[in-house]
Amino acid sequence: MARGDDEFVEFVRNSSTRLQHAAYLLTSDRHQAEDAAQAALAKTYAAWSRVRRKDAYAYARQVLVNHVIDGWRRPIRENATEEIPERPSGLDVAGAVVQRKWLLDALRTLTDRERAVVVLRHFFDLKESDVAGELGVSVGTVKSTNSRALTKLRITAEDGTELIGGLGR
Repeated sequence: MARGDDEFVEFVRNSSTRLQHAAYLLTSDRHQAEDAAQAALAKTYAAWSRVRRKDAYAYARQVLVNHVIDGWRRPIRENATEEIPERPSGLDVAGAVVQRKWLLDALRTLTDRERAVVVLRHFFDLKESDVAGELGVSVGTVKSTNSRALTKLRITAEDGTELIGGLGR
């Protein structure tokens, strides 16, 4: 193994699930989310010697968001498969499906920027200044975009559907 590979393997174990979940919130597609998380981890590994002593998770998160945004700009078409996905055992599947459907439908009502701001702010618990830095916009833009997006989500919730739980926690 190359120097630092053990650290990277540990990093992947600790962060891949959360990165994949965030990608799912951004894309609303499990397969695209898996691809985006893998791409983010691959690019993080390529830069590992540079980022491992800094905040590697922040780097991977930024790569993930940029990758998903690039996908919005250049959508890739995929063919459906007949393979049935595995089901987790011991969970309230119906409740989880209702919650996931509501959240994804609600997130789809947002613009791409609004969705990115909401996921970075509330799923990743980033400060407004950090979101602004990752998206390359001003803090004021993050504040107004977040406010507008949350208003849209509240209106969606008041229209008869209710969000069960939080944004991915």
